[in-house]
Amino acid sequence: MKSAQTVIAMLVAAITLSSSSCTRGTASGIPYVPVNYQLTVSNPEFAPLLAIGGWLYIGGGSRGIIVYRFSPDEFRAYDRHCTFMVDENCRTSMDNSDITSVDTECCDSKFLIVDGAPIDGPAAIGLHQYNTQFDGNTLLIYN
Repeated sequence: MKSAQTVIAMLVAAITLSSSSCTRGTASGIPYVPVNYQLTVSNPEFAPLLAIGGWLYIGGGSRGIIVYRFSPDEFRAYDRHCTFMVDENCRTSMDNSDITSVDTECCDSKFLIVDGAPIDGPAAIGLHQYNTQFDGNTLLIYN
């Protein structure tokens, strides 16, 4: 029978090995980056967000964030990091339609901005979406 010290040492070693071999990511494979933004929508800097369908880029996340006004009371926020070949660190950008974001750097995957879903190209996973909360003037974006 093994001593209690030996069992404890083995458990500590197993926990250490398992935790050091994991990297924290999101379900889409995008690296986890803490996001906690507060935007005052009425600020002129964020004027595109005053209209439904308006969008803008902000810094943060893995490759930047697209903020989209879905309805009078609801916003969507997505990481611009393309979900195809995540290790390539490719970034999506809004196209002229103002309803899709496209990775023109690597794979030409196209994502619908209303829900982040892939609609063209090799990407099978939607854009990583951040949580949003809106009180009528202040928009919180967080994970």
